[in-house]
Amino acid sequence: MTGDPSGEEVLIRPVKGPRDPEAAPDLILAMTAPLLELFVRKTGAMEARVSDYGLYRVYQAFREGEGGPRLTLAGPFIGAPQAVMGLEKMIALGAKRVLAAGVCGSLQDGLCVGDMVIPLCAVSEEGTSRHYGSGTSTPPADKGLSASIQKEVERRGLACRSGHVWTTDAPYRETRDKVQAFQARGMLAVEMEMAALLTVARYRGVRFSGLMAVSDELFGPEWRPAFSGKALKRACLDLVEVLLSVVNFRAPGGEAAG
Repeated sequence: MTGDPSGEEVLIRPVKGPRDPEAAPDLILAMTAPLLELFVRKTGAMEARVSDYGLYRVYQAFREGEGGPRLTLAGPFIGAPQAVMGLEKMIALGAKRVLAAGVCGSLQDGLCVGDMVIPLCAVSEEGTSRHYGSGTSTPPADKGLSASIQKEVERRGLACRSGHVWTTDAPYRETRDKVQAFQARGMLAVEMEMAALLTVARYRGVRFSGLMAVSDELFGPEWRPAFSGKALKRACLDLVEVLLSVVNFRAPGGEAAG
């Protein structure tokens, strides 16, 4: 018994351990620690123990009057391998609908720090996707989830673009030539996880989409980072509100986000 969609005999499988909790059907993966902290604070989620070597943290958020978790949060993650390990484990625990929250570097003029990006597809320059039968092109995000994110972003009047992104394993190898080549192909942004997450979500048969805040700009003559600036902090707050609205989460005794 392999438990793998490919039918191949996989030696190490993502499984639910005897003491692992059930994940909620709705899962939010927070790529950065500040985003994870915002989600936890907004939802009142409680940390849960999961047998996955302490690679990331998992939180369960409950709705008043319901026994099981209404929403599971996991993170932070750096790069495709770690993010995929988290996604695989959460799917094994029961996650069915997945939203990824992250940050990205803008490749296009006019897409500025504090704006948002909905990644509809990704070009892979990371090494994880190929092990799931994907090369440089990846499956698209779930249309329904992406449309829900877009609708909520528009309702709030937030600056946002949707399209293709570039996923890399090597942020210190984002050369001028590469940036210009991906700009010419219409890539909106560069980040480190989306191609692999899209690939694994399709492989495992779960719905997946995401939303990212622009943290830095690469389209000009020089790299312009703004990781601790007010624009990014405001965008991260908005991003959290948007995704909680998409999953229709209400904190115990509280109101739906937004």
